[in-house]
Order: sequence, then C-alpha cells, then structure tokens
Amino acid sequence: MTPRAWALALAAAAILATFLPGRSGTAAVRTSSPKARIGLVFDVGGRGDKSFNDAAFLGVSRAERELGVEASYLEPASTEDREAALRLFAARGFDLVIGVGFIFSSDIDAVARAYPSTRFAGVDYAPGPAGVPPNVAALAFREEEGCFLVGAVAGLMSKTGHVGFVGGMVGPLIRKFEVGYEQGVKAACPRCVVHSAYAGATPDAFRDPAKGKALATAQIAAGSDVIFHASGSTGHGVFEAAKSARIWAIGVDADQHDEMPGTVVTSMIKRGDVAVFDIVKAAVEGSFHGGMNVFGLKEEGLDYVHEGPHAASIPDDVKQKVESLRADVVAGRISVQSR
Repeated sequence: MTPRAWALALAAAAILATFLPGRSGTAAVRTSSPKARIGLVFDVGGRGDKSFNDAAFLGVSRAERELGVEASYLEPASTEDREAALRLFAARGFDLVIGVGFIFSSDIDAVARAYPSTRFAGVDYAPGPAGVPPNVAALAFREEEGCFLVGAVAGLMSKTGHVGFVGGMVGPLIRKFEVGYEQGVKAACPRCVVHSAYAGATPDAFRDPAKGKALATAQIAAGSDVIFHASGSTGHGVFEAAKSARIWAIGVDADQHDEMPGTVVTSMIKRGDVAVFDIVKAAVEGSFHGGMNVFGLKEEGLDYVHEGPHAASIPDDVKQKVESLRADVVAGRISVQSR
C-alpha cells in the first residue's frame, strides 16, 4: 500500500470512529427511512457557518422531512480528511454522497472514479481538465447574478460614490462575485468607484477575520461607505470594521444580518439548500444525471435580502430599482459577466 493510501485509510478509520452510531459530535447519524441514504460531507468549519455548509444541511434536512431519506453527516477535522470522508460514505454504499465547497472538486473526482456506480454531487463544484465524471452532479451557481443585485444596492445607497469588495481566496469562483458586484454597482451608479481586495491565495483566506478587518479598514479610509464581502469567516472582520466606521456591510451566501445587526444592510443569498434538495430528489426519483446543474436568478437559485425586518434599512425606491434590474437579468435584457 502506498503512503498516500495508508494516509487515506487511517483518516477513514478516524472518521469512522466518530461516525458509528452512539457516538456524539458533528458526525452523528440521523435517520428517518431507508428509502435512500444520503451522505453529506461539510467543508472544514462545518455547521454553524451561516453560509454554504448550513445551506447544504438545510437542503438535506428538508429531504429527510419531505422525501423520507436517511441522512448522515461528516465534518472533516482537517482539509486532508475530505477525500477520506467521501470514500467512507461511498464504501458504505450510500445512494448519494455530497461534498460542500469548491475545494472538494478534485476529491470528488478521485472518489467518483474509484466508485463509478455511486452517485456524487458537489456544491460549487469546479470541473477539472478531464471534465465532470458521469456519476457526478456539479451544483454550480451564477453567483455573479446575485452579486449584481447587491452591487446595485451598494451603488444606490452609497453617499460617497466609493464602495468596497473583500474577497477570500484569489481564484475564478470569487472573481465571479467581484465582477458581478462591480457590474451591479455601475448599473446603478455609473460614477461610483469600486475598491477590491483579497485576503490571500490559499483556503486560509476564508478564515482570517483579522485580515478581513484590515482590508475593509483600508477601503473605508479610501472613502468606501458600503462593503460587500465574499470571504467566509474572514467577513466577520469586515463587519467589525464597518460597524466601527458606521458604514454598511453586505453579507454573502446566507442572511448574515444577525452577525452584525444595524451594520449588515442586506446579503447575497445563494440557495444551496434548493440545489441540494433538488439533487437529492433527483436521486430518489431516479432522474439523477451527472454533469453541470447551474442555478441563477431565473432558477431562483440566488437572491438578496429585500423583505422583512432584516431589509428594513433599504429604502423602498432602492428596492424598486433593484427589482427592475432583476427583471432585466431574468428576461435576458441584461447579461451579467463572470470575468
């Protein structure tokens, strides 16, 4: 056995120890019906991130209630455990194995090729040079379209004509957020200037609140009075800087209002719960197909917080203008760029 194989085997054994019934922790098993077994592997950080991990959990939980599936969850202790967790579910004969986050893409590819009869899905999956394996459903989003909407909010609400963007890890995915946001800002406020910065070039860039605060503080010094982040927990630092400066911040992936009430004016919502539920339903009903599954505004896979008490700080005229822009995107009158 190669050193890599030994490492994967040991990691799987360690994960299995937390997975077995009767053990407590994030890997606890919840069951409802043996109709289909769904395995969900969270990215490092796991449940409680108020972002894509929580969204995926909500999608599977809904499938438990409405479809009667049996669901099991694993949270890797480190980034090296992702592939082992996927392999564990596959080896146990689960009907669908789901990985959360684009970082999983190469791990899903490797395990899917080793288990060609097992169905896999990847939230934010990014195809590699060999393309998407036939037993993998890639759950992708036109994030740029949701970011376009919050960009319009930023442009319409800015008083200085300067707004900011803080990204996590440099790469094509977060670049989509930045490009869509900037296009939305310019659609609403052609004179506005967008200040952009990234926290780093590794996955650690998504969990560095201190760096997020420093980047946001620099953008505030440059005049930004609205800042949108797409940076995981790094965004907590963005919120802290925004609160200190009494400016607006915009959350990402889920409604982040409660992270900093009075500071988070809205959030770009990525409906990972909808995408995950839909693919579980397809697996249960026998209509699962590998390949790309892309969700945008038209598919209601993206939105922004614009209703209810968490959107109370957005003026009605701003909402009306943004909804008009949404209609233009859905109808194809506006094409939102991704790079």
